[in-house]
Amino acid sequence: MDQLITIDTHPVDAPKRLPEWFKVTPKRGENYLKLKRLVGELKLHTVCEEARCPNVWECWNAGTATIMILGETCTRSCGFCAVKTGRPTELDLDEPRRVAEAIQQLGLRHAVITSVNRDELEDGGASIFAETIRRTRAATPDCTIEVLIPDFKGSHAAQDAVFAERPDILNHNTETVPRLYRPVRPQGKYQWSLELLQRAKTAGLLTKSGLMLGLGETIDEVESVMRDLVAHGCDILTLGQYLQPTKAHLPVDRYYHPDEFVRLKEIGLQLGFRHVESGPLVRSSYHAEQQL
Repeated sequence: MDQLITIDTHPVDAPKRLPEWFKVTPKRGENYLKLKRLVGELKLHTVCEEARCPNVWECWNAGTATIMILGETCTRSCGFCAVKTGRPTELDLDEPRRVAEAIQQLGLRHAVITSVNRDELEDGGASIFAETIRRTRAATPDCTIEVLIPDFKGSHAAQDAVFAERPDILNHNTETVPRLYRPVRPQGKYQWSLELLQRAKTAGLLTKSGLMLGLGETIDEVESVMRDLVAHGCDILTLGQYLQPTKAHLPVDRYYHPDEFVRLKEIGLQLGFRHVESGPLVRSSYHAEQQL
């Protein structure tokens, strides 16, 4: 599409200080404190805290959070992610019950459940995902459920175990463009991600994926991934700015201007996505409850 080549960009090199549009005011409101207390009491993890999400104040004050299951240690070493990596020591079989309890106590109408990668498990943790969906539905029947799942190393059996529970949104992030997979997702495969989304769509699920921008990709590469996602049945797309969590992680190549995110949203809708959430602070579950 020529229009992507002529997009009116405002490139910003990666300075030591963030651009002005990243200013976030921390606010510990009543809902924030309630959610933080409940997560602690039930010994749960949230990707909001583990991945240092910049939207934690907004989301938690609104009474929403993305619960992270399968522990806090990931078996992969992605170049962008702040979640702890290593070899997990145990599998908490009671976790689905506690997640369902937390969702019920919070009175959520839309719950987002994600996880670390557990490549050492035969099913990658798919059975825990499935049990968490079942428990949540039993405890809070009116709550819609979104799961943000790993690629399960391309295992159809693991994917099908999650698909069978019919989550309201099946989310799996491609994260970046194929050329950058080696530094960004060294243990992932672009084709695994595309195939997973296509299989979820064939199973009749509403599908979603996301990209981080600012890792060194080109606009043409972003367009190419967007086209691939549409061709593989992806309904919802999130586009956000990559932020370096620590000095040990990949550096930011550049910051995209908010106007660029607006234009990319327009292009995404033209390409056929049902919904596109696009902005510097957008993350996978940002405004997730509005995407149904």
